[in-house]
Amino acid sequence: MTNSNRKGKAGERELAAFLTDNGHPARRGQQFSGGPESPDVTCPSLPGIHWESKRCERLRLDEAIHQAVMDAGQRVPVVAHRRNRGEWLAVLRLSDLLGLLK
Repeated sequence: MTNSNRKGKAGERELAAFLTDNGHPARRGQQFSGGPESPDVTCPSLPGIHWESKRCERLRLDEAIHQAVMDAGQRVPVVAHRRNRGEWLAVLRLSDLLGLLK
């Protein structure tokens, strides 16, 4: 397993723990080849969200959002990103944010 794969899996576990610690029990998703049935993190209390976890120093935002959108199906694609010693950030399309706020 490469270092980036190990870091990615660790990031998925960290995101699941963060969601769980904040009242939304979560776990790593089934990792297939992407798509609506295999988000990085599964959170049943937030069923309309497709979680894409990115644990890296330099996020390629356009690529990350594109991947999340392509994999999300009918769910709202959210990229959760955390740098070393940083806090988790959530990135989503403004239109999706406005839809969630309705």
